[in-house]
Amino acid sequence: MKKFMNRRSSILLAAVGSIALISGYAVVPAQAAGPITFWHIQSTGAGPKLIQDAVDRFQADNPGVKVEVSPIANDAFKDKIKVAVGADNAPCIFPSWGGGPLNEYVKAGAVIPLISYLKKDNYKDRFVPASWSNVTFGGATYGVPVENSSIAVIWYDKKIFAKLKLKTPKTWPELLTVVKTLNKNKVAPFTLGGASKWPSIMWYDYLADRIGGDAFAKAALRTGGSFTDPAFIQAGKMLQDLVKAGGFIKGFNGLNYDNGQSAAPLLGGKAAMYLMGNWLYGDFVGAKRTGDFGFFPFPSVPGGKGDATNVLGTVGDNYYSISSTCSDKANAFKVIQYLIDDKSVTARIAEGRIPPVKGLTLTDPNTIALNKMIANAKGVQLWWDQYLPPEFGELHKNEVQKLMGLGTTPEKMAAAQEALAKKILD
Repeated sequence: MKKFMNRRSSILLAAVGSIALISGYAVVPAQAAGPITFWHIQSTGAGPKLIQDAVDRFQADNPGVKVEVSPIANDAFKDKIKVAVGADNAPCIFPSWGGGPLNEYVKAGAVIPLISYLKKDNYKDRFVPASWSNVTFGGATYGVPVENSSIAVIWYDKKIFAKLKLKTPKTWPELLTVVKTLNKNKVAPFTLGGASKWPSIMWYDYLADRIGGDAFAKAALRTGGSFTDPAFIQAGKMLQDLVKAGGFIKGFNGLNYDNGQSAAPLLGGKAAMYLMGNWLYGDFVGAKRTGDFGFFPFPSVPGGKGDATNVLGTVGDNYYSISSTCSDKANAFKVIQYLIDDKSVTARIAEGRIPPVKGLTLTDPNTIALNKMIANAKGVQLWWDQYLPPEFGELHKNEVQKLMGLGTTPEKMAAAQEALAKKILD
């Protein structure tokens, strides 16, 4: 059997403590083989500055090395990196979410193992152990976790909930009641960037988890499960029922994530809720509106087999890898180290992020609560489109978009996914 990953990414985050310190970097002139090209997707909000500040410090300490930084929007990056890798023209440093897509690059020899770099000065021990599972294949590690510990939660407008005397729902029926009340008061329940596709799969994937428990793991790893199993059919039906009940803002399948279209209704009071990763909190921090929004876990489904503490996400979003064509691999790794050194960790925490390093000291109440949710989760399932091989991830995104647009049925979607699974996973 062809297995794209050797195990399920069910991971737990260690408890918080105080920030562990590492030694600083000495100023060492370098003879670079060429500029270090660096692509990243931290292209909005505080992201570009977080990256550039770290790169500037690296270049000040290594005056003989030039780093060319290119911020790229999320969706555009996914296409651009595929083309670059296929043409043997990948940048020296680039991000991924680990999982199936990165494993494809590993098998193609497009990225290098980082074992020797990680062993030096016990550098690997700086990080939360769970953060490595998504980038470890065949005993070797191919990426460094940097940006955040990211999970999908439901963000909500506290003022709207208070005005309508709504309580955060714990179960799916309670969520439907909230949706009904919001529609009655002419407030869109949820905003969603359906045009970008990947935000939509959070809905289906969470429902499949809450309903079927380990059904996804069994189907994906081909250990007795199928993507046509009842849990997947029910997930599709429940999601379409939510669409038909007016659960989403009008035109949601035409809203784009990268340009802020999908976040705007929540920020502008036009929508009351938004299922999105906790990186969204950085937008609230930047807008000085952290007190206006709260979050709650994806609701449980009565009678479902999934643990209500399970979350979708990753401990280590984004991971940075080094391409095999990079002419200055050693300095490329040093650049990555600057991205997650103590100064960078402190800067990320200030922006509402949870860097995947040991011994964090967090003071923001929402960040503390998010970290606690991750720590208490029974399992953290990597985003399906990143866990699965790229071909399957693309099919999954397309099918969910059609499903939510009422352009297909849960049964047809399930059949399409199982047909591809038999082709590439068996």
